[in-house]
Amino acid sequence: MPSEVSSNAVLAALDLLKIEHDAAVTHVRLNRPAKRNAINDALVAQLHTCFLHLPDSTRAVVLSGEGEHFCAGLDLSELAERSVAEGIAHSRSWHAAFEQIQFGRVPVVAVLHGAVVGGGLELAASAHIRVAEDSTFYGLPEGQRGLFVGGGGSARVPRLIGVARMTDMMLTGRVLDADEGQAAGLSQYRVAQGQGLAKAMELARKIASNAPLSNFAVMQALPRIAELSQPQGLFVESLMAAIAQGDAAAKERMRAFLEGRAGKVSKS
Repeated sequence: MPSEVSSNAVLAALDLLKIEHDAAVTHVRLNRPAKRNAINDALVAQLHTCFLHLPDSTRAVVLSGEGEHFCAGLDLSELAERSVAEGIAHSRSWHAAFEQIQFGRVPVVAVLHGAVVGGGLELAASAHIRVAEDSTFYGLPEGQRGLFVGGGGSARVPRLIGVARMTDMMLTGRVLDADEGQAAGLSQYRVAQGQGLAKAMELARKIASNAPLSNFAVMQALPRIAELSQPQGLFVESLMAAIAQGDAAAKERMRAFLEGRAGKVSKS
C-alpha cells in the first residue's frame, strides 16, 4: 500500500485532473473543459493512476467534470487508425481504468451535467451513485460513427437501463435528457443546475462515515451476487454478512444503536 505522502505526490503530477481532498472525501475533476472533457489516452491513463493511488485517508470519491460538461466521450480528434490487436489493447486500457473505479477501494459518486455521451456515459456507469443536474443529457453516438462501445458500456449500461433502451440509443442516436435519464435509471438523484457538487459531497460524506468493510461489501459483493443463481448468491451473501458483522467497527456500531447512541432510520 503506498504511503499518504507518495500517493499525494503521484496525484499531484496528473495534469488532466484536478484533485482536492476534503477530510475523508477526495474530489476528482476531469480537467479538459475546452474539449468538453473528452477522453484521450492520457486522460484514461491518469484516471487509472488516480484511483490506484488514492490516499489511505480517502473513504469516498466525488467524480465531476470541469466546465460546462461532464464528459463528451472519446476524443475523436486524437483517434488513430489501429489494427485489430491495437484496438483491443486500447479498449482494454479503458476497461482497466473504469474497473478500478467500480471495483476499487472506495465508493464513487459522479456529478453529471451537460454532455454525458459515449465514453462519458461509460465512465459515469462505472460510478456507484450518479447525481444529475438539469443540463444533463445522455447519448451513445457510436452507432452513427461506425463504432461500437469499447469502454465497458455494453456490460454496465444495460444493467442500468436494459438492453432494449441501450439498443435504441445506439441504433437511432436517441438522446435522453436529465429527467428521461432519471426515469430510465441512469441517475439516482436529480438536482437543480449547479447543485450537483453540493449534493454529491453530502452523499460522499455519508458514505465515508460508514464502516469501511460495509462499503466494501456493497461495492464488491453486491454486483457479483446479482450475477449468480439464487442459491449461489444466497450462500455468498451469508459469507459476506458473517464477515461484515464480525468486524470490530460493525460491533461498535451495533452497541451504539442498542445503547441509544445511534439514530434510528427515519424519513427526513
